[in-house]
Amino acid sequence: MTIIRPFFHHGVTASLRHFAGAILGCLILAAAAPALAQPYPSRPVRVVVPFAPGGAVDLVARTVAPRLSETLGQSVVVDNRGGAGGTIGTDIVAKARPDGHTLLVASMGVAVNAVLYPKLPYDTLKDLAPITMLGEQPNIVVVHPSVAAKSFGEFLALARAKPGQITYGSGGVGSNSHLATVLFVQMAKLDLLHVPYKGLGPAITELVGGQVQMVVSNVSTALPHVKSGRLRLLAVTSAKRFPLFPETPTVSEAGVPGHESSGWYGMWGTAGTPKNVLGMLNREVVKILESPGIREQFGTQGLQPIPLSPEAFDKRLRDEIRKWGPVVKASGAKPE
Repeated sequence: MTIIRPFFHHGVTASLRHFAGAILGCLILAAAAPALAQPYPSRPVRVVVPFAPGGAVDLVARTVAPRLSETLGQSVVVDNRGGAGGTIGTDIVAKARPDGHTLLVASMGVAVNAVLYPKLPYDTLKDLAPITMLGEQPNIVVVHPSVAAKSFGEFLALARAKPGQITYGSGGVGSNSHLATVLFVQMAKLDLLHVPYKGLGPAITELVGGQVQMVVSNVSTALPHVKSGRLRLLAVTSAKRFPLFPETPTVSEAGVPGHESSGWYGMWGTAGTPKNVLGMLNREVVKILESPGIREQFGTQGLQPIPLSPEAFDKRLRDEIRKWGPVVKASGAKPE
């Protein structure tokens, strides 16, 4: 009986098996490479604005988004998700896939909500990844023309003569417009009736319609109505008079010494987003903020661009949380 032995001895066969395994491994890696090294962004980018359309946050987002779209080569779509003082939209970003395709553009309310709400569905400092601050602007005190006050001093006198009868609107409990009002109400010892809305845009709309009598608004949201005469400007909340309104006094010089407040806006991603993606977004947005066109456009809205590194913006957020904590507690404000 003839025994036919394999042509290759055991060592050669093992080598072939190792070689075949290596080839198979290379093929698997080659197939996976596109998934592992997909360029960013690989699809449209969603920018969540946690307030209704028409407010300052919305305006800032819609000013930056088209330019970011040009830079990234993908559509950048603004998605308004208002409600619960901005926490609903913020939670969407906090729980999004951490790949840079879902971003948040919001106001200082992100910091305020961290102390206003006893329990949030997200952790402000752990679940959001700071990208950059976008801009800052003072607030202005505006009233409906039917209010019998031609100046801020007259408004203070009117409010003191009618405790609990003057209504003021805000962008929601704990919003910048709410706390800025609370600050001067406390300092001036006034008694006003608060009417919160789901965003500053709706509050200004109701003020124009006469449903409320006063709003402390950011400049950009109220400015068109001031220019048209549908709202009366009484004061600005900055430490110094604002260049857009050189004849308008500050709240401090018009009857509430020491009062000062401003609103700011920023951009965040989801915590866990790759650092190279966050770094790229920071670089591109900073370039946009430093461009002459944006500076001019922001200027017409009373906004000053404030580009920051992610680290500097993270520090600013933590400082703001510490700053507004005592104000929120003193105001007695409760979540909506």
